[in-house]
Amino acid sequence: MKLLEGKTAVVTGAARGIGRAIALKFGEQGANVAFTDLQLNESTESLVKELEALGVKAKAYASNAANFNETQTVVTKIADDFGSIDILVNNAGITKDGALKRMTEEQWDMVISINLKSVFNFTKAVQPIMWKQGNGSVINMSSVVGVSGNANQCNYSASKAGIIGFTKSAAKEMGTRGIRHNAIAPGFIITEMTGVLPEAVRKEWESKIPLRRGGTPEDVANTCVYLGSDLSSYVTGQTIHVCGGMNM
Repeated sequence: MKLLEGKTAVVTGAARGIGRAIALKFGEQGANVAFTDLQLNESTESLVKELEALGVKAKAYASNAANFNETQTVVTKIADDFGSIDILVNNAGITKDGALKRMTEEQWDMVISINLKSVFNFTKAVQPIMWKQGNGSVINMSSVVGVSGNANQCNYSASKAGIIGFTKSAAKEMGTRGIRHNAIAPGFIITEMTGVLPEAVRKEWESKIPLRRGGTPEDVANTCVYLGSDLSSYVTGQTIHVCGGMNM
């Protein structure tokens, strides 16, 4: 039997990269998948087709995860379309890197809003649904820099550290209803964003990783499958590092 058979998963920011890999891995494991991105385009359309080819129900929704009212509306639509929401993956996120002395208020606000407020928005929106069901798994995408910090990423590091604090607090609040909250802290993952780095920079990063390679979106997606499935039914309030030993 597939690990997520019969479950409905919501994945935010799923048009590409890690979010897309999570959606596909969930589909492979039998979950019906609703996913969001800022706008619907060829990328979201192709993901729907790939998921449907796996024999699961799939639908894309245009949504600004940083907008509270939009999030409430889209979650209501998803619940109506799919009948339940068993797994939420808060994956939507951006970077606006720069030295603190040159960082603008706009760079700060945008990253905090999209990366951190979106987690509040979607978690709050699905909470009544999961509360009524008496179960659910919320998976929040943090980062190793949310644990250890990183130069020129004060805004990004703060947003990802905030996600960890939010995850622990929500886990304590909602554990009595069987709703689990966990965070994943990816390390150096090879995506479109990191793929544009010069080879020398990538090699330098990889030399610092005990497993001597960058991670793949599938590495992160596999951990999401574990946290979304009943295999992790006694795991909540945790931050799992998917970083090849980069952070220990």
